Amino acid sequence: MSGAGRLVGLGIDSVDIPRLAAMLRRRPSMAERLFTAGERAYAAELRNPAPSLAARFAAKEATMKAMGVGLGAMDFTDVDLRRDGLGPPALHVTGRAGALAASLGVTGWMVSLTHTDSVASAVVAALAGP
Repeated sequence: MSGAGRLVGLGIDSVDIPRLAAMLRRRPSMAERLFTAGERAYAAELRNPAPSLAARFAAKEATMKAMGVGLGAMDFTDVDLRRDGLGPPALHVTGRAGALAASLGVTGWMVSLTHTDSVASAVVAALAGP
């Protein structure tokens, strides 16, 4: 979902990249709980997948904040960040996140991801209307 409209909510989050990478090395099964198959496939093509995964994790947390909820309100895999060509990442919600977005009147999303060697950050705007 993407688009313009009235701001419903705004979220921001940052993730320590080395910490996330270490957690995924210790518990590889966590990747399936945190990331969609598409996100994992995209990251697997990169020389160093940790910054990309950390930015996506930050976006999932920022999405929760944009909708005014915390951990447990949705599954992490309900939020999917996709790259379509060279454009910006597109945020898609399903499951409990999709139901919550619909109840809030969210019709589109804007997302920005960034990272350094050590920190990944994301900003997510939930939008309603045309």
